[in-house]
Amino acid sequence: MANALDRAGYRFLRTAGHTPDAETAMRRFSALGEHAAIWLAIGAAGAALDEPRRARWTRGLAVVGGAYALNTAIKLAVRRRRPDIPGLPPLTGTPTGLSFPSAHATSSFAAARAYSELLPAGPLYALAAGLALSRLYLGVHWPSDSLAGVALGSAVGTLAHR
Repeated sequence: MANALDRAGYRFLRTAGHTPDAETAMRRFSALGEHAAIWLAIGAAGAALDEPRRARWTRGLAVVGGAYALNTAIKLAVRRRRPDIPGLPPLTGTPTGLSFPSAHATSSFAAARAYSELLPAGPLYALAAGLALSRLYLGVHWPSDSLAGVALGSAVGTLAHR
């Protein structure tokens, strides 16, 4: 059942709303999340520019880095392959062939939680959701990979906050 839902979700998200211009824009947008780059840049800028809250920004950076490292460890342990659906190839390259959980989703939701007391939460979570969805649109993750990443990142961010 879960496999059928993953396949149906993959097919829908990999085909709905696709145009050459949209695919190009989504590839560029999704690149912001590679190796948590946008989130690390936001945290580094905050730490550099917001001296009174530098320690909180630095802690946020550690949360993002830790979530990314944990995601990578889980990916190496689980070793789930990325989607390979005939007629629906991925629309971008990936650093590895491993899929579960989505590092974009994990790092994004950990960052949104970690930085939400330093910046408005709405835009942070909108960016996090957009980056997680971008991987589905581009066909490099199963929906369950992204859902697991959202859960993992949210948990890491919340645990670190405590």
